[in-house]
Amino acid sequence: MDAVRVALLREVLAGTEWLGATRRFAGALRGSVVSYGGGLLLVGTAEYEPWHLAAHLVDEAAWSGTPELAPTLVRHDARPSDPAHLSVGPGRLAAARRGETLLVVSPQGPGAPLLERVHDARRAGATVLALGDGGAELTAMAHESLTVPDGAELDLDSVQHLVSAAAGENALPSPSRGRRRFRDWLSRLADELTAPPPARW
Repeated sequence: MDAVRVALLREVLAGTEWLGATRRFAGALRGSVVSYGGGLLLVGTAEYEPWHLAAHLVDEAAWSGTPELAPTLVRHDARPSDPAHLSVGPGRLAAARRGETLLVVSPQGPGAPLLERVHDARRAGATVLALGDGGAELTAMAHESLTVPDGAELDLDSVQHLVSAAAGENALPSPSRGRRRFRDWLSRLADELTAPPPARW
């Protein structure tokens, strides 16, 4: 259903600046992680965790053959007892270094503690990308940002769908994988969407 939603969104948004803006941002994201071979950290605010974006990026990483797009979700209330992929806490941001990319998703301005951690990650050499209405401080800190103001014609959820889809579609194949054509990707996607549910034993 997400692929259908993205296709409908693109049709509705044809001729607006949103398609170009989301593709440019997706290109910056893809370019950053592919250049360094991965190391994508995804974080939201204490009130908003970008679960869906994390899941969509994992899917796009698999479908496009670009594992670098699969993020590490950094959670503000992570506990050691959580499953491994959900147990990464904000302390991970303090370890961010050159070659890593930090994608901050914020529907409203993040609080001072998160801004401080993002600032430290940038000083350590990480590439910072900001998505949402993160406020002037976060936008100024980011190497690339896509602002989604409250009350815009698109909500943050829809923009995340467009960004993740574009990041996967625009993936540059490595020489060993051969050239992937859009038709091949579309065919694989159609197979995924029409496959019968797995048998339960």
